Amino acid sequence: MKVRRAENKDIEKILDLLIQVDMVHHNGRPDIFKGPVTKYNAEQLEDIIKDDNRPVFVCVDDDDKVLGHAFCMHQQIQDHKLLTDIKTLYIDDICVDEAARGKGVGRMLYEHVKEYAKEKCFYNITLNVWECNPTAIKFYESMGLKPQKIGMETVL
Repeated sequence: MKVRRAENKDIEKILDLLIQVDMVHHNGRPDIFKGPVTKYNAEQLEDIIKDDNRPVFVCVDDDDKVLGHAFCMHQQIQDHKLLTDIKTLYIDDICVDEAARGKGVGRMLYEHVKEYAKEKCFYNITLNVWECNPTAIKFYESMGLKPQKIGMETVL
């Protein structure tokens, strides 16, 4: 296995993975997530893949089959009244194909993203994870991530 930047040839599998992500969220919070849908279409993915400020990484097997992806976004705070000027790499989405889970794909993706962030001199890596996804929470904690802030709600 190896991790590389996503290419247009990966779009079909990425779309499949995006549905898998959505269904995890839909199953956990059907009141919020419609399911089964993708948040991007193929044309949008083409634009994202070529955007250096929104790198997408894929983990592939020896036959170059996509096993998982990591969508990232460069974020920069500057001249904010309260916050310091920092450069953050935001992980918008990590997904490992259901058939490849437990084989180290997620760890490889995260470690690659972490190395990329270090090379590009980011201050930190952030992400959001839904409370209804305890498997993801446990994975991120095992990678050393800690809560930065907590979103709370009351459903009326």
